[in-house]
Amino acid sequence: MMEKERITIEQWEFPLYRCHTLIVGSGAAALNCACHLVNFGVQDVIIVTAELGGGTSSQSGSDKQTYYKLSLAGEEKDSVYEMARTLFAGGAMHGDHALIEAALSPQEFFHLIELGVPFPHNAFGGYVGYKTDHDPKQRATSSGPWTSQQMYTKLLGQVRKLGVPLLDQHEVIFLLTEQEGEESRVVGAIAIDQTKAAAGLAAVAIFQAENVIMATGGPGGIYDTVVYPAGHLGSTGVALTAGAAAVNLGEWQYGLASVKFRWNVSGSYQQVIPRYFSTNPDGTDEQEFLNNYFPTMSKLATGIFLKGYQWPFDARKTRNFGSSLIDLLVYQETVGKGRRVYLDYGANPKGGEGLAPFCLADLDGEAATYLKNSGADGETPLARLRQMNPMALQLYLDHGIDLSKEPLEIAVCAQHNNGGLKGNRWWESNLRHLFPIGEAAGTHGVYRPGGSALNAGQVGGYRAAEYIAHCYAERTIDRETFRHKYAGQIAAKIQVVRRALQTVGQDGQEMSSFRREFQQRMSQAGAHVRFPALVKTAVQEGEQQYRRILNYEVKLNNAAEILDFFRNRQLCLTHLAVLKSIAAYLERGGGSRGSYLVIEAEGEQIEGLDHQWRLRPELPILNQYTLEYGLDGEAHRTRWVPVRPIPEDNFWFEKVWQMYRDQEIYKTNAE
Repeated sequence: MMEKERITIEQWEFPLYRCHTLIVGSGAAALNCACHLVNFGVQDVIIVTAELGGGTSSQSGSDKQTYYKLSLAGEEKDSVYEMARTLFAGGAMHGDHALIEAALSPQEFFHLIELGVPFPHNAFGGYVGYKTDHDPKQRATSSGPWTSQQMYTKLLGQVRKLGVPLLDQHEVIFLLTEQEGEESRVVGAIAIDQTKAAAGLAAVAIFQAENVIMATGGPGGIYDTVVYPAGHLGSTGVALTAGAAAVNLGEWQYGLASVKFRWNVSGSYQQVIPRYFSTNPDGTDEQEFLNNYFPTMSKLATGIFLKGYQWPFDARKTRNFGSSLIDLLVYQETVGKGRRVYLDYGANPKGGEGLAPFCLADLDGEAATYLKNSGADGETPLARLRQMNPMALQLYLDHGIDLSKEPLEIAVCAQHNNGGLKGNRWWESNLRHLFPIGEAAGTHGVYRPGGSALNAGQVGGYRAAEYIAHCYAERTIDRETFRHKYAGQIAAKIQVVRRALQTVGQDGQEMSSFRREFQQRMSQAGAHVRFPALVKTAVQEGEQQYRRILNYEVKLNNAAEILDFFRNRQLCLTHLAVLKSIAAYLERGGGSRGSYLVIEAEGEQIEGLDHQWRLRPELPILNQYTLEYGLDGEAHRTRWVPVRPIPEDNFWFEKVWQMYRDQEIYKTNAE
């Protein structure tokens, strides 16, 4: 069990928590990993978290938030290898990760069902599915708008039932490491107790651990325009500083979301075909701006409908009046013209500018069939939404927004990092004994099927737990060895805390202003519209800003802001790492792919838009590589690594059985 003691470092005394495995973060991936660790026999586990219930698992969703897994019902054929090929086809993804996520998806799905997550099944016990973005089959399922919250709630209940200690309001600011030959390993962490932040050094807590699970989510805090919950920042920069490598940091998903209440407006929010309009900042000059760009109401209505399950912005779907043209037009209104954009569920698109008014009877093809089969034939988008998904309406009501009485303000927002920290096929980092899981891990391809992130988080947590239980079960460092070997390292990091506290009241940039600076830079240069010249400038500015905080050219208003100092330090590093990854991609000739456009004057014109909207086409060969990033001292390094193919195996039972008995399977940990 967790041991809490005291440790003296030079003249200071701090609480010391000793455990076998430390889990940083408390989302669905973290909690699932804790459950599996205990079930595998690793009892000495502690969860440390900045805010229990404050992350994306418990605070994010959509109209019917998707969980992606192997097809388990119906006549349509599916297999582990078919699902793996779909994941792998997304590009820039290692084939062993794809195969593992596919193979373990049923196991982890049924684990959630056993815990009580209400995924729907038919009268015959079949867990039916539907098609999601980048999905050729009907592998998606949902338990409603709050799928991940239900996962979080049930997993948290199980963690508490198992008696896993949980330290809330503790934010990890450093990882402790040790050099072992040519490799490094993690041996613990340093955190700040938020309840004592105003007390300065008295807020510091030390953790000794054989293994650290990094499950802190994606670095949503680097962007200004986001759908991430307020306060969700991630800890990617903490791991990068310790020597962990990252992969595909420039690959993100962006999509339309409400801004008053942060929520993805995907699925049925679009399939009922609401009216889009924009206004001046003061609400005047209402315009149905889409009418100026689509040639017919049929194409406009179809584009809105398809935005439902083509929700993430997709560079490929900007051509031929595809659904992602809508994202660009919203961006043009909000960023380019400084206007505000709304969805109106009280009225159908009115037409004008040569377009006929919307008429439900005029719909044909996929949209007509879907609405008919869903029984959604109401006269207005609101009526159709009530028929198709009343929970989607109730969700906004629960947050003080009545879609029957007011329009919904939206913007194009950062939603998910498809890149993240590097991990092998057991989710172990190049920094040994560190396991990034969930959105913190960069296992995804460029074109990630909707809902696959929830599956990947569960699978990654399981894989890390299994490997720790079978390969890292022993304690190798006792208390005295820890104090003796790492006292100097701890003292050096404590000096960073002391030096940061000395900025209270000094001349320098305030923390809130410092954060807005890199957030605005990222939303301008590193979001879904990327200009190579702007990226280059942003890298230079990001380097200067990061140097300022390293040199303490900032100020705290009081000691309690020490948390903001370390949050901004790691976020500033992360935003710089993302920008450098984007720059490396562009320098290699990379073009528009995934959820972003690369704009250049000699590029291909996007039909329906002004001449400045010319995109650099995708360079397909780069989908056969991952782009790795790491810190080498103060030097930022990137390198291109060929993707590992999907492993081929004859699955001869006796051979596998022997490898399993001899634990040879744990030696197949390709990087």
